Amino acid sequence: MDTFEQSPVQKDDNVAKALEPSPIQEEYAPVIFAQDTVAHVVSLDMLSGTEDRENVLRARASGKGVLTAPFRLLKTNRLGVILTFAVYKTDLPSNAMPNERIQATDGYLGGIFDIESLVEKLLQQLASKQTILVNVYDITHQSHPISMYGSNVSDDGLEHVSALNFGDPFRKHEMRCRFKQKPPWPWLAITTSIGILVIALLIGYIFHATMNRIAKVEDDFHEMMELKKRAEAADVAKSQFLATVSHEIRTPMNGVLGMLHMLMDTELDATQQDYVRTAQDSGKALVSLINEVLDQAKIESGKIELEAMQFDLRAIMDEVLALFSGKAHEKGVELAVYVSDGVPEMLIGDPGRFRQIITNLMGNSIKFTKKGHIFLTVHLVAEVMDSIDVETESSSRNTLSGLPVADRCRSWVGFKTFNPEGSSHTLSPSSSDLINLIVSVEDTGEGIPLEAQPRVFTPFMQVDPSISRKYGGTGIGLSISKCLVGLMNGDIGFVSIPDIGSTFTFTAVFGNGCSNSNESELQKQRLKTQTNTLSSKFQGMTALVVDPKPVRAKVSRYQIQRLGIHVELVLDLNQGLSSISNENKVVNMVFIEQEVWDKDSSISALFVNKLQNIDLEVSPKLFLLGNSLSSSRTNTATSGVYTPSVITKPLKASMLAASLQRAMGGNMGNPCNGEHPSLSLRKLLVGRKMLIVDDNKVNLMVAAAALKKYGADVVCADSGQKAIKLLKPPHKFDACFMDIQMPEMDGFEATRRIRDMESNWHIPILAMTADVIQATSEECQRCGMDGYVSKPFEAEQLYQEVSRFLQPTSSANL
Repeated sequence: MDTFEQSPVQKDDNVAKALEPSPIQEEYAPVIFAQDTVAHVVSLDMLSGTEDRENVLRARASGKGVLTAPFRLLKTNRLGVILTFAVYKTDLPSNAMPNERIQATDGYLGGIFDIESLVEKLLQQLASKQTILVNVYDITHQSHPISMYGSNVSDDGLEHVSALNFGDPFRKHEMRCRFKQKPPWPWLAITTSIGILVIALLIGYIFHATMNRIAKVEDDFHEMMELKKRAEAADVAKSQFLATVSHEIRTPMNGVLGMLHMLMDTELDATQQDYVRTAQDSGKALVSLINEVLDQAKIESGKIELEAMQFDLRAIMDEVLALFSGKAHEKGVELAVYVSDGVPEMLIGDPGRFRQIITNLMGNSIKFTKKGHIFLTVHLVAEVMDSIDVETESSSRNTLSGLPVADRCRSWVGFKTFNPEGSSHTLSPSSSDLINLIVSVEDTGEGIPLEAQPRVFTPFMQVDPSISRKYGGTGIGLSISKCLVGLMNGDIGFVSIPDIGSTFTFTAVFGNGCSNSNESELQKQRLKTQTNTLSSKFQGMTALVVDPKPVRAKVSRYQIQRLGIHVELVLDLNQGLSSISNENKVVNMVFIEQEVWDKDSSISALFVNKLQNIDLEVSPKLFLLGNSLSSSRTNTATSGVYTPSVITKPLKASMLAASLQRAMGGNMGNPCNGEHPSLSLRKLLVGRKMLIVDDNKVNLMVAAAALKKYGADVVCADSGQKAIKLLKPPHKFDACFMDIQMPEMDGFEATRRIRDMESNWHIPILAMTADVIQATSEECQRCGMDGYVSKPFEAEQLYQEVSRFLQPTSSANL
């Protein structure tokens, strides 16, 4: 549209080639058109024009409606004006300063008025026998009045001039009325004046209605903001409710599980043990369900956060193996883990959440896999990207169990296809302090139907109702995993083929825990000492692995090499015999796959006979690698030193060390390897004086019984005040287990007061609680606690925490 200030109205000149984009401005006022005729126009910047910009700024600063100079409307010969109002976020006083109005402005509301059409409609309503000529002028500039309506033909008849106020103090308008014929009678002049008054009132009513509409829009806006606040408050209340309910449920459940654990240590017959074990499994399933629902609530409220601490990734993999090995044996499924040599020994991140992701994926795999294998691999992203190749039919069975899988390249190619919008940071080169990992869980299970694959990561969504009844579960494990992977700056995806299997893959970014930092040097030294103790007896030895399957042989070599043993791979017993006969090398042990040993008993017997005839200074020890003890069948022809010892898979470094030490005449292994937590805890706790603080009597009984079981002298306190009195220096306690949620004084406050009393005295205080939200390591460290254990006590976790402060006693009864 064309605008003008002091010049007469000009003809519309909307030529496309004359239009140019407006220059870059500090502020813009885009317009959304409500009329159907111009609704197709996306936007128009009202601050680009000189007069438009002035009107918008005046409306904002004055708080009143402002008018533009008359302009010719597009595609017509009529004149129009734009009325503009500022819309404020908050109510402003009438004496508000311009700067306050500018800060409170939320937008602008404007309307275009066709002056000629408006006046004509009013005149038609007031039509009479006498013809009245009306002229409307914009007299903002007296020397150059602008005609807004009517003809400019002069007339010597009687003319009435009246001022018009449209609400804009800057613009001035007047209306001149006269009869077309000779001057009317006086009563006609009165009627005309009344008509003019009515016109003015109608115009005022139009602007009044506009102002009411603006006020209604503001009221709707305030109501919407109030509803938003209520919704946010309801979401917070829901999260708090779930947190409280979960804590109240977990507290008695921990008592139930603890009592069941104590009951298992009593004399029970087989049927009673089965009942107690079933009750324990049901209780653990309920606690797991509570944790999942609570995690989902924390995700929805945006309150889930990750810790940053140093951890051993390979140790976590061993823990996952131990968790699912029992179920794998029951189903006859082969379970294995492989971690690339390029992955650092120590990483910095959240080990608990990382373990949770892997546990969710492994749990789904073990649930839906009836035969074949489940294979967990960890690589650097750069390694996998460099090794991607084209899958061929001939290599489709080159897998852990020999069965085909969903994707040969551990789903990485499919992962990128499944997540085309995936974050690019997982593919960027990592610095020396950032480690980009890619983790895959491959199974040969039922697979996911094609129609269900798009909703796999949807919370509370099962693949099929029949799946829910057949296998159970909540359907939120994968959605929680997807959120946690996102917090680790990674992505997650999968490839699945029905009746073949699924491969889930996710990436994560961790810190390099092997960098030289003073604060972690002590922990690194402790872990290094444990590792050296584990492998010192086997350092420099040589082992031979007989396995025709490359992937399975690679897994065996990885686990054996963790003990410092050099490993050589051969495909069959004949190649193994040739390697042992080599005079230039010494083979200390031979690991033979159960499948190879049982394939032909005559070949196995011949292998043993030839091995006996070889003149060797050191006879190699024979070991069979089997999926379960019941499946192992040693050849009857073997005897003496060549009778194979059976090692049950899945392989773990600690289990391998214990098995090798037994077979080679050593003790049962280092207690730090986690194979005998009861023996380890007894060495740590026997004769130690422990203080347990908990307001719940059942929890006190469970915790006290758990510590007394390992020989500790236990004292109980049911409040924080009693704990403060008992721990006032000097005292004879070796450690304190402090509950967090207690009446009158919580565990955090009690710990602070205990630390205030200590000068050259320090007792290890370990937090114990069922509250999985408040009991975080950061809060524990902030108040002076030394660690954290969950209720009921698990032997492995209890050993890991206590071993940081207590050394084994020499008087322990082994």
